[in-house]
Amino acid sequence: MDPSAVNTNVTVDDFDSVLSYADQSDWETPDPSSPSFNDTNSPWLMGTYHKTEIVGAELSFNFTGPAIYVYGHAGPSYGSYSVQIDSFSANFSSYTPNNASTPHLLYGANNLTYGSHNLVLRNLGTNKGETGGNTFLFDYLQATIQVAPAGASVSNVTYEEDNKALTYTGVWGNNTGPVFSGGGTAYTNAEGASVSLTFNGSAIYIFGDKKNDHGLYTVALDDSPLATYSGISGCGGAFGQTCEQQKPTLQFLASNLGDGEHKVVVTNLAGVNASFLDIDSFVVTVPSNYTVRPLSNDSSPFVGSGSSSGTSASPSGTSAPGNNSNSAYPLFAVSNPVLLLALALCWFVRRW
Repeated sequence: MDPSAVNTNVTVDDFDSVLSYADQSDWETPDPSSPSFNDTNSPWLMGTYHKTEIVGAELSFNFTGPAIYVYGHAGPSYGSYSVQIDSFSANFSSYTPNNASTPHLLYGANNLTYGSHNLVLRNLGTNKGETGGNTFLFDYLQATIQVAPAGASVSNVTYEEDNKALTYTGVWGNNTGPVFSGGGTAYTNAEGASVSLTFNGSAIYIFGDKKNDHGLYTVALDDSPLATYSGISGCGGAFGQTCEQQKPTLQFLASNLGDGEHKVVVTNLAGVNASFLDIDSFVVTVPSNYTVRPLSNDSSPFVGSGSSSGTSASPSGTSAPGNNSNSAYPLFAVSNPVLLLALALCWFVRRW
């Protein structure tokens, strides 16, 4: 990690679509749309988690950056799990005689090469001779990205769903609600309906809500390979009007973008179910200076020959969150104080 650069810790909640669950039916999670759901004093970020007792259940996350931290839970019913980052793989245990305080750090590494990485978390359950059970719980993770070189200042520009800079194709409607950024979202269930934004910036974040009547969508950024994501929620059973998380979830993230014009296009894959896609806002980070940092192609994901035990690290430039991560930890935690004011809006959006 280059500590002199402007580094940002991006918090990814368990409901965010930038995460990929190999099989959602392996996991259980609270239903944010249930009348009894209350995240005000929840120990979990945004009041949700993904928990499983299925051995082999896994989730993955692709990111570009030098550090990552994974949070979940530990206790007497928990067992072993594996962490794989590119070619590195190691097993850990979340068994403890008593329930751990939350948030509980499951893994942390701050010595990754600056490159494109793939993280895979896999539940191993209780191995022969071990104490504990088959439970594994994932709450959220943080990935460190670089948004500007040393000495630069940055600002964030938010494009709400009704901003004239956004170009829509196909049939779209609009929703309003108190938890949406700017008070509204745009939605579609038309096959191939799209929304695009042409922008200048070093990083871009796209937000929307999730529901079980949502489906797959693609994101195209410049000439990068087309990426496919799922907007389907992780609870509530089959396709239907259930398990909605209206608080903005992270649908797409890209960083290390160079100076000049970029274009991002989000397209709905409605399929036979005519599934929906909701767009809340686009947030673009604009630095005063640009530097595209070369990506490492080393065979090891770690700088030099190092590795990480993942048991005691915490994000650089921040303090480990307290017992109530739902109210104490923002979407972005930064190591450059110039960013604090600029990212305050994103913190507000993420929390509410």
